[in-house]
Amino acid sequence: MELIVCVKQVPDPEAPPASFKVDAATNKVVPTPGVAPVVSTYDETAVEAALKVKDAKAGSKVTVLSLGNNLVRDVVKKPLAMGADQLILLEDPAYEDGDSYSTAFALATAIKKIGKFDIIFCGRQAADWDAGQVGLGIAEMLGLPCITLVKKITILDGKVQVERLVADGFEVVEAPLPCLITVTSELGEPRYAPLKGIMKAAKIQPIIWKPADVGLDPAKVGAKGRRTKLVKLFQPVKEGKCEIVEGENVADAAAKLAVRLREAKVL
Repeated sequence: MELIVCVKQVPDPEAPPASFKVDAATNKVVPTPGVAPVVSTYDETAVEAALKVKDAKAGSKVTVLSLGNNLVRDVVKKPLAMGADQLILLEDPAYEDGDSYSTAFALATAIKKIGKFDIIFCGRQAADWDAGQVGLGIAEMLGLPCITLVKKITILDGKVQVERLVADGFEVVEAPLPCLITVTSELGEPRYAPLKGIMKAAKIQPIIWKPADVGLDPAKVGAKGRRTKLVKLFQPVKEGKCEIVEGENVADAAAKLAVRLREAKVL
């Protein structure tokens, strides 16, 4: 089977919140010094889903597709270390600062260039913006059936059967191949990259596609291809006040506290 996984490099969500800074002038997150980016958590689970299918179907090939600029090789090569076979990077300044639409458009165009495939895997959402729209956009642009929030995948004859999360459990859904699946963390922990896999990944050179390589107009990708406008990016300000209510004794303090709570309309 020909399997494609879309992955995204994101700031490490485990970094302390205080380390994140926002440049108000550009509406961008300032990279935290000394904190390396990572593969988005849900996308790593999507890689695991593809590798499970590869394990079950001998001769399968997993191609990883990522988009951005100045991508850190040790980060985007992690899926290769886990067991993926090929890495294609849409890497160019033109791809920067895109929204869900322009990102999905670029990825869908690249997938058309790849050609034959059976399943496209995406994480349910990215670990930075949490929009959950890119996978759906790719499926719409390619005219594919799409199943979201998948926790288990079984390949049948010419179709896929999955367990899909719903509010009170899961439902069993089938779709013909080719199709697109977005994967949730309930699928299970991604496998660790073994030392042998890390060494193998270090020797694999990614394929780099600029916009022109896939027939993309730079004016339709990245920031120039956005369909949404980011008005303001900011960190919430948390403020707190502490007032000590004193009294001649416990009963007096409790009565005064009750009065203050009523004044504050808490009671």
